[in-house]
Amino acid sequence: MQPKKKRAQRRPVRKPSVRKKQQPVATNLSKGDDRRLAELSEALDIMLPELTARIAAVEHLLVEKEICDRDELIAAREFVDERPRGGFAAGEQN
Repeated sequence: MQPKKKRAQRRPVRKPSVRKKQQPVATNLSKGDDRRLAELSEALDIMLPELTARIAAVEHLLVEKEICDRDELIAAREFVDERPRGGFAAGEQN
């Protein structure tokens, strides 16, 4: 006697979903912008402490290896703080 053939189970055919009507574009952009802004803010909250720690580690090594001294690092920080910023607000700074 021959063994019975196993039948492959067929999955039920899915009905096409009925899509909701999209809201006006202005409303979707506003929600999308708010969500994107929140995502960027969260990413910055995660990255900034890590970057700060890495910069501190590099500064520590520069002083430890006597490549530069602490006063030179402080002067470099002051130089960076005083330089004009680029971007959207570049023309608005005093």
